[in-house]
Amino acid sequence: MRSPGTVVFYVLLVMLLTGASVQYGLGRLPGDIIVDVAGSAIYLPITTAIIVAVVLGVIFWLVRRS
Repeated sequence: MRSPGTVVFYVLLVMLLTGASVQYGLGRLPGDIIVDVAGSAIYLPITTAIIVAVVLGVIFWLVRRS
């Protein structure tokens, strides 16, 4: 079982990289949700977050394995 601090670190890292990837070009994938109501928009990058989490998981797995 991982410590709560490690889990929080991983969650924050996924959130940070998801935000950076949306800002720098990976956003607007199929599965990302955009809600536009009365001139204000809410963007939920679900697919982008899943892709970032999988990539980070593979990287951490490779680092831990070696």
